[in-house]
Amino acid sequence: MAVTVGLVFGGCSGEHEVSIRSAQAIAQALASGTNSEKYAVLPVYIRKDGVWQAGETAQAVLQAGVPPHALANPAVTTPSQRLPRFDQIDDVDIWFPVLHGPNGEDGTVQGLFTLMEQPFVASGVLGSALGMDKIAMKAAFAQAGLPQVAYLAVSRAEVWSNPCVFPKLCDRIEVELGYPCFVKPANLGSSVGIAKATTRKELEAALDSAASYDRRIIVETGVVAREVECAVLGNDNPKASLLGEITFQSDFYDYDTKYTSGQSQHTIPAQVPADVARRIQAMAVRAFQAVDAAGISRVDFFYVEATGEVLINEINTLPGFTATSMYPMMWESSGVSFEELVDTLIQLGFERTAKEGSE
Repeated sequence: MAVTVGLVFGGCSGEHEVSIRSAQAIAQALASGTNSEKYAVLPVYIRKDGVWQAGETAQAVLQAGVPPHALANPAVTTPSQRLPRFDQIDDVDIWFPVLHGPNGEDGTVQGLFTLMEQPFVASGVLGSALGMDKIAMKAAFAQAGLPQVAYLAVSRAEVWSNPCVFPKLCDRIEVELGYPCFVKPANLGSSVGIAKATTRKELEAALDSAASYDRRIIVETGVVAREVECAVLGNDNPKASLLGEITFQSDFYDYDTKYTSGQSQHTIPAQVPADVARRIQAMAVRAFQAVDAAGISRVDFFYVEATGEVLINEINTLPGFTATSMYPMMWESSGVSFEELVDTLIQLGFERTAKEGSE
């Protein structure tokens, strides 16, 4: 009998459209080859207003690849509508969340599945939350002894404070980090809200912008380096893939560059010395374990070619699965097909749930 996979996509974050494209690729993989006999997909679409929809409505969005047109007279949603309340819910054997950004990869929907006592793919509440919040993530990396760029944690209250506090904050950033520096909301995925600052004026604007997205902000010193990534797959004994490198013409790897075809180039395997590749793979596994990730993660690094230094940038516990996404491409180059990868992730979800239930 086929396993019913509840494929959850859409969501309330700014990465709604990317989530749909990722879900399309996963649904296609589950309907391909031997997977077609093992799995039955139940599409579950979460509208931008948080309403859950399953079955034909969700399938239509999946086939279209874009969200439906906005409701002519959108009603105010109620708490009960923002919960999974549909007839087929008891048919789901395992949930496969493909929800990028807040409310999708930050531990919230993972907590819902945990309350439902249902298996699900990828990290649990703790791993998801640590992987999402860049400040907590960096604290976990520091505890694990992973080298990082210099950074400062900033709060919205400091940015939107009285005229005496904000200039002192900017002074501190200039002294401790200098220019260029990067200002990022701590809890938004996919490069949303990130800005590069090379002057005081740009720094002030970047902090104000980041504060509009999140009450927790991180400021990092700029580094001249190559951007190298590694995919991790597994639970208690995770494995690292071949490395990938991203090159791009824009000032940094922002949201548009990441998701616009032709804006960035991927090289797999990354052309780095063998000893550097081994160090990065080992660091990727340590990062995965440091945040208590499970199933899937993509770990991003800075490789400073001039010195041979490797600095960890971040971990993404629910990376994209679109045609231009590095995670599946790195495993493809490592000998794991897209169909096999999706199958393995589902089996890892069952395995992790079984182990946690026995503790």
